[in-house]
Amino acid sequence: MSGEKRPSPDDGVADGAQAKLPRVDGQADMEDVQQESAADPFEREEDAASDQRPRLSEAICMDPSDATLNVVATAGGRVLMALSDAGMQYLVAAARAGVGVRAGRYLYEVRILEVLNPAEAGRRTAAAPKQHVRLGFSLGGSSLFLGETEEGVCFDSEGMFISGRRRTPAAQRLARGQVLGVLLNVDPDSPNANTVSLFRDGRRASEPQPLPECLRGRALFPHLAFRNVSVHVHFGPEPLLPLPFGCRSLQSAAREDVVVAPSRAPAPGGKYDVLFPVGMPDEGTFDWLDGFLAANPRFCELSDRKIVEWAELSGLVRHKAHQSRTSNDRPEVSFGVPALDDLSARRVLRAVASLVPRHYVVMEVRSNLLRAERREALRRFDAPHFNRVACVVMGEPAEAYRNGVRAALLAAKRERLDAEWRTRRLERERKRQIEVRQRQLIEQRKAALAAQARAPPPEAAEPGIGGAEEEKAGGGQEG
Repeated sequence: MSGEKRPSPDDGVADGAQAKLPRVDGQADMEDVQQESAADPFEREEDAASDQRPRLSEAICMDPSDATLNVVATAGGRVLMALSDAGMQYLVAAARAGVGVRAGRYLYEVRILEVLNPAEAGRRTAAAPKQHVRLGFSLGGSSLFLGETEEGVCFDSEGMFISGRRRTPAAQRLARGQVLGVLLNVDPDSPNANTVSLFRDGRRASEPQPLPECLRGRALFPHLAFRNVSVHVHFGPEPLLPLPFGCRSLQSAAREDVVVAPSRAPAPGGKYDVLFPVGMPDEGTFDWLDGFLAANPRFCELSDRKIVEWAELSGLVRHKAHQSRTSNDRPEVSFGVPALDDLSARRVLRAVASLVPRHYVVMEVRSNLLRAERREALRRFDAPHFNRVACVVMGEPAEAYRNGVRAALLAAKRERLDAEWRTRRLERERKRQIEVRQRQLIEQRKAALAAQARAPPPEAAEPGIGGAEEEKAGGGQEG
């Protein structure tokens, strides 16, 4: 890094992305960091102007009700860790702040405190879980799996910028102990308006990356996704490390520049609802659940289906054998990871859910029909702040449910027909290219034969001195 040239708007980001830096599981080399800090980067950001508007009064932290169940928050929500037992080390943990930015230019910072290397005891065949960090912004209410949808942007621990599910090199790899700052600029008067930038130890680590059109003009919330690391999240009021220009942290933002997400907690004296749907397995119960969660996003689904979906969004791939024998209530789990394939994570999540006050839907259709298993599930939520409710999902469905099922069937049919049409089009194109190639070969063969026919025959050798001598020699032999 000592001879590295910091990328400028004219150079692009390729040079910065090719430089080597220790991975997230290594400690940054202090000499390299000092040399990088001594550089004089090209910077278009300007010092923040004086702002006398009223400040945000609410303390900002990662919202515990807008996080995955494996997140463990301490120090007032500023230090985040993740569970790492019974296969949980393979699942991504994610959390989103309760305050979003809709105007201005604001910063929040993250520091990787420790890197974990959890392994399954007695299991040598399972793939080792990898460390994973993504930090950025997303829309409120969007998927917690940052970078997997169109509703967020982020930088990851490999130095990639992820927008619209596309990964592009933007910075060097991140390392433990570094102070990582994510700057969101939605100030229309700034030369870097509608961009997001990454800073490392107070110095620019990436060029400003443009926000996609679908995110511009909308409130964006700080969002963090990680696996097998512990992180410290800092919102201010002052930055941990100053940037090359004056910039405000999110905690010191003007009140009119931010949006505070509505609380998902019940009213004072109220309780958190825990629903136990009662219905027949694979008879539309999960279709009902999808519609219910869309209309009531404050509820968290507890089911084997959710664990499988969580693992897939964490980068694991199921074997194709599950497609022939599976159900939503008891899906076939075949990731090749023993701790996940035997659903050991279910036990951990059941224990955690009873401790975290949230609204839940216990979507265990078979278990909710059996008295012994139903009693066990009810016992886990016997705390006074939970309100246990049985929800019967049987009988004549409502018209809204029917319309939703029809729309889902129509969308699936369209997707199938589109896939078949694309396959036929590719096959026609392949055949056309084969025919074109065959015609070209025939034309080339004809041209070669025509050229050979037009070529003059080889000329006979003219008699010379050597020929006369041979003739005399031949005559002498005859005599």
